[in-house]
Amino acid sequence: MKIGIIGGSGLYEIDGLEFIEEIKLDNRFGSPSDSYKVFDYKDCKFYFLNRHGKNHKILPHNVNYRANIYGFYELGVKHIFSFTAVGGINKLLKPADIVIPDNAIDMTYSRNSTFYDELEEKYHIDFTNPFCTNLRNILIKSCMAQNLRFFDVGTYICTNGPRLETAAEIKFYKQIDADIVGMTLFPEAPLARELEICYANMSIVTNYAAGISKTKLTVDEVIDTMKKNNENIKKVIQKIPDFINIVKNDCECKNALKGTRIDK
Repeated sequence: MKIGIIGGSGLYEIDGLEFIEEIKLDNRFGSPSDSYKVFDYKDCKFYFLNRHGKNHKILPHNVNYRANIYGFYELGVKHIFSFTAVGGINKLLKPADIVIPDNAIDMTYSRNSTFYDELEEKYHIDFTNPFCTNLRNILIKSCMAQNLRFFDVGTYICTNGPRLETAAEIKFYKQIDADIVGMTLFPEAPLARELEICYANMSIVTNYAAGISKTKLTVDEVIDTMKKNNENIKKVIQKIPDFINIVKNDCECKNALKGTRIDK
């Protein structure tokens, strides 16, 4: 079983797994953020990609999401778990909490958000439920097995960045029922759906969002909180093989393009 792992701010490596090789590749959509590091664990091969590249050199709005996801596709990966750092909007959330979102809102702009604007085929995928139900269940079971504090519902709102949000923006996002805010879920998630790859997200609340926090927001607190949670993330990743073969294979991700093509 091939499993993709996308690491975000503060998650640049995964340890506890047997390192096999490093694969550097380019594809028709350009260069991925970094090489794909391959690990072996419990009869699974994990393909880890650092979303922001070495030394966090790539800001969220400049990530080549198409090259990243297409790289997984070329490597034969059919399941991707993404990990992201987010700000907490919902008053129930506090720093270090885990959220496994079940829906999302896209507020990004000027990002290459589809594979099919350069191809002859044209598709309008259904994105009612942006995350694979099977992979979400695996994350939920993995968190439960480790007795971690987590929330299994929540709406992730994705902003363009790289600046952090204003207090007024966060107030508005709260009014439209967003629970967490980040900068990297889109177009990563819909691109995976376009290639019929299962995709789910686990977000770590690293700080209170603007206007909720009583202090100035800093990147340092984001990185520090993620680093402190790396042990929990590692535990979740190590539990994935225990559940990936027992969850029902009834998601619609593998048929995402069925009935969505616009013919000439």
